[in-house]
This record gives sequence, structure tokens and C-alpha cells, in this order.
Amino acid sequence: MPTVENFSAWLRDYAAVVHDNAGLLTDLDSAIGDADHGSNMDRGMTAIVALLDANTFDTADALFKKVGMTLVSTVGGASGPLYGTFFLRFGAALQGVDPIGAPALGAALRAGVDGVLARGKADLDDKTMYDALAPALAAYDAATGDGIGPALAAAASAAAAGRDRVTPLVARKGRASYLGERSADHQDPGATSVTLLLESAAATLS
Repeated sequence: MPTVENFSAWLRDYAAVVHDNAGLLTDLDSAIGDADHGSNMDRGMTAIVALLDANTFDTADALFKKVGMTLVSTVGGASGPLYGTFFLRFGAALQGVDPIGAPALGAALRAGVDGVLARGKADLDDKTMYDALAPALAAYDAATGDGIGPALAAAASAAAAGRDRVTPLVARKGRASYLGERSADHQDPGATSVTLLLESAAATLS
């Protein structure tokens, strides 16, 4: 069952993954967006590592509240508010929960995704990060009985499948939607960074 230390390890791992994939994320965003998703996410997660280096957190909700606020203030574009809201809601759902079992972690993921929905107002097939988050959440819930490790692995696989499923589609939300038909057959950068987030969670929280 994940502890604050495990969650910190997840964030550090995700920061490293984002740094390693910053070029890919920016290349994807250059095709259908502002060409800054990789640099923005890298800057935000670098700030999270600095936050972890400088502070000790006693509870998961305290950790993720600070993480969310930091991302909102350091990540440009839509990504800061969306990822910041995800982590703020994720942490709030874990307040007072100890130990954190598979159902509680699933409830926190759902709270985070609901936060993204409330802020981004996207639907399935709009070709956004939600197209990776929604199937990931469903897969996690279906596998909750198997424990956190298998549930997160199922979520990560479903996120990747969701990312790939909407790649051929025309974007209906966000900067990419301005391109109309030209946004088809381009992989969505937000769905890609969300998939990396869940793959990192599966690797570190299992």
C-alpha cells in the first residue's frame, strides 16, 4: 500500500520520464499545438523535484496539494491548470485515508479525473488527455480486486490504447481543434503525457 515516500518516488520517476520524453512531447505538440508541451511539463516536474528536495510531507494530501499548486504556477498553457487540478483533487481524496488500498487509490484517481473534466470540459473522442484517462480509470476499477499493482498496470495499458485510438481522429478541443481536419492522424501530446504518468505510477506504486 503506497506511502508518502512511494508517492514521492512516483513524482520523481515521472519527472525523469518527462525530461527524457520532453523532445517527443514537444514534437507532438509542434504538429497540432504550440510546440511547448514538453518544455512546459519538464519545467513543472523539475519544480516538483525541487519541492520534494526542500520539504518533508507527513501525509499524501499535504504532498499533492503542494504539487498541484506548484504545477498551476509553473506550467504554462492548459497543462498547468489541468495537471494541477488532477493532483489537487487526487490528494484531497486521500485525506485521512490510512492505509491506502486499491479502492482508495482508485477513488483518488477518479477524483483527479473528475477535476480534469470539470476544468477542461472535454468529452470522449475530443482527442485530449481525457481519452487516455477515461479508459485508464475504467480498467483500474475493473482490476481493483487484483490489487494496486495489477490495477495500475491495467490502467497504464488502457491509457496507451486510448491515446492510440484517438490518434486518427480530428481534434475537437484545445489548440489542436483550430487545425480542423489537419489534426487527424497526429498523436495527442496530452494523452501521451498522461499515459507516461500512469506508466510511471504502475512502475513505482505497485
